[in-house]
Amino acid sequence: MFDILVYLYETYYRPEACPEPAALARKLSAVGFDDVEISEALVWLTDLTAMAGIEHSLTAASTGTRFYVMQEQDALGAPAIGFIQFLESAKVLTPLQREIVVERALALDESPVSLGKLKIIVLMLLWSQGKEPDALMFDDLFGSDEDQAPRQLH
Repeated sequence: MFDILVYLYETYYRPEACPEPAALARKLSAVGFDDVEISEALVWLTDLTAMAGIEHSLTAASTGTRFYVMQEQDALGAPAIGFIQFLESAKVLTPLQREIVVERALALDESPVSLGKLKIIVLMLLWSQGKEPDALMFDDLFGSDEDQAPRQLH
């Protein structure tokens, strides 16, 4: 599924440039993606788009600290939580965007969520909202997480 998401990010500059789901599914199938993965990716992306379009004034204006319950800690893992906190402190994510990232990460059947997949979730959220991270943040988001030590907040 994540290969499809990366393909969409790299192929379509803006989400509006994507064809309708049925046509997109045919294009992805023609490129060589598996039908099950295509279906999963389109459902995941549809849910992301629906969430990204919702405005929650209370969450958007939040300046409090986000505490993760044990279920979230187990599902996300310390590296992912640390990276989310880093992105929020760097003003890449708003509190509302953070909640969308957490929800989309929890929707995966993976525990803990790898840092590489979390980065793709963040990129897809920003892409779905028509926003781009600055060049340095883009490198951090698209870079490999295999060689990096977990990010520490001071």
